[in-house]
Amino acid sequence: MTQDPLVVFTPSGKRGRFPAGTPVLTAARQLGVDLDSVCGGRGICSKCQVSPGYGEFSKHGVTAREGALSDWNAVEERYDEKRGLAPGRRLGCQAQIQGDIVIDVPPESQVHRQVVRKEASTREMVMDPAVRPYYVEVAEPDMHTPTGDLERLAEALKEQWGIGSVTAGISVLRHLQPVLRKGKWTCTVVLHKGHQDEDHRILSIAPGFDETRLYGLAVDLGSTTIAAHLTDLRNGTVVATSGAMNPQIRFGEDLMSRVSYSMMNPGGDLAMTAAVRTAINALTDTLAAEANIQTDQIMEAVFVCNPVMHHLLLGIDPVELGQAPFALATSKSVSLHLADLDLTSMNPAARVFILPCIAGHVGADAAAVALSEAPDQQDELTLVVDVGTNAEILLGDKRKVLACSSPTGPAFEGAQISSGQRAAPGAIERIEIDPVTKEPRFQIIGCSLWSDDPAFDAAIGKTGVTGICGSGIIEAVAEMRMAGLLDSKGLIGGPTQTGTERCFAEGRTHSYLLYDGTETGGPRIAITQGDIRAIQLAKSALYAGSRLLMDEMGTDTVDRVVLAGAFGAHISPKHAMVLGMIPDVPLDKVVSAGNAAGTGARMALCSVAARASIEKTVREIVKIETAIAPRFQEHFVNASAIPHAADPFPILRSTVPLPDVDYNTQGDSGGGRRRRRRA
Repeated sequence: MTQDPLVVFTPSGKRGRFPAGTPVLTAARQLGVDLDSVCGGRGICSKCQVSPGYGEFSKHGVTAREGALSDWNAVEERYDEKRGLAPGRRLGCQAQIQGDIVIDVPPESQVHRQVVRKEASTREMVMDPAVRPYYVEVAEPDMHTPTGDLERLAEALKEQWGIGSVTAGISVLRHLQPVLRKGKWTCTVVLHKGHQDEDHRILSIAPGFDETRLYGLAVDLGSTTIAAHLTDLRNGTVVATSGAMNPQIRFGEDLMSRVSYSMMNPGGDLAMTAAVRTAINALTDTLAAEANIQTDQIMEAVFVCNPVMHHLLLGIDPVELGQAPFALATSKSVSLHLADLDLTSMNPAARVFILPCIAGHVGADAAAVALSEAPDQQDELTLVVDVGTNAEILLGDKRKVLACSSPTGPAFEGAQISSGQRAAPGAIERIEIDPVTKEPRFQIIGCSLWSDDPAFDAAIGKTGVTGICGSGIIEAVAEMRMAGLLDSKGLIGGPTQTGTERCFAEGRTHSYLLYDGTETGGPRIAITQGDIRAIQLAKSALYAGSRLLMDEMGTDTVDRVVLAGAFGAHISPKHAMVLGMIPDVPLDKVVSAGNAAGTGARMALCSVAARASIEKTVREIVKIETAIAPRFQEHFVNASAIPHAADPFPILRSTVPLPDVDYNTQGDSGGGRRRRRRA
């Protein structure tokens, strides 16, 4: 029997089979996908635009061929003529499903847009930027001194500012003479000098004294999100911050899925490169508009990213990063002209700087975290964990610094979770479960009230409760463990065992009902046994990476834990430790660094000395490769328990309750076997 076509929506990850001829918008609504529409499917509002993906998507188990969606119809043709559709876009209300397909819902088509929580830190920057303006007075040409205007400009820079040799491209030379004469032999030149450059490069020239402010862009290019900070190059002030979903999600949620897509689809790497560059241009335009500046005032961009994103940004096929020995095209920092990356939303003369990578799976983002958090300068043994789809981990002190990456997958982002979603208004982000009544209460993004507050329902009228995001699922699992609903192996008890009807049978396992909004047309949100397993896999990979570094350092404990990254900034330290994501330390020794990678990018943007420093530091960091480490599997298996099968976590156990229950029984006939606590 032929199956109906399979449709996978990204970034939500929701999937289902639908009869051929089903409109994409209809499929999205039946699956609960966040796809906007206000015109009743008449092709007028354009709110339901989607981007279909074609090729082999091994992560999703889908091969999407041309013809998987119906051809353009007259409604789409008319809309494109009148208002224009971006290349590759379709109207969800008009495009009909004909075969297996992966469909991306771009941010502008989502009712509840994801909250990209990568705010800039308040850290004061040391100012020594690569890009600076200089006012100079240039000697007029003389018949008796036959030198060119550029040479006399260079001489003026040397005499008045102590600047050595300068170079200029053809665009500067074309404007040089009229600018000097218009300014009556005075001008303001913008120079760039990197940490490894011998010469200053003239980026632009303006007549007279030009007070136009110059800006730089610090970009944290992540697997899931792109965050950018528009920064004033005079004082390091962040004038605008914005973020967007990485459109490469439609090619694969995790990095290896994108490498696989590149391997299996000729030209797939080029499609992913084009997608992310387009998103960066759009994000830059958004920032400039928010700050009320012209895009040509942006003179430099600094990028930090993991190795796969590093290669895809540069237009390098990441295939070598998908197989041992995981070789990088280059591990050194990269300095380029803007046009080399086909970026168009900055000054045409702008420069691009990409921080160095540490190793094959520990990239420039980890280098930026090392620059920001400086574990090599700490007296305390410090574990820095940048939590994301691919976690980067640093461990060290003044003696040495170790680094590794760990493939946690997208579960911490809300993907692979039955009611999971990205962080957006309406998503459950905080949870408490009463250990006696087993009743939950929660908060959602966009509302500060708890769900048991009488005013809660009225306060969430516009968003409703839509799902559960990454920080919410972590708190849910940890609260279930502390309330005795979940045993140390991750098994959910039945209603008789746990004493609550909220634990209900679902197939051969049990689930815990967190919220039921079906009476008012809302979702029914439960934590399933599958959700627990997905979180166990993610947290086991994270903890196993940390344990490997601790083994290499010859210790079973650390003094301090730093949670970095946008996700890390919103994790409750207590719940993270109950879950067993991080080693056992006093809770006051667990701190959040916010978007440490973004802070490192800003430091490099504002200081060439910082660039030289991190270039040196990354060469001294010792990389541990988790893929071939003999004890990784052992640590991974032990870490699957909650909090851990072998490490005792004495500090945690003295602080929070961890009921000693065991639900590994057949049926639900009793209260569950009590397990003797290990001495």
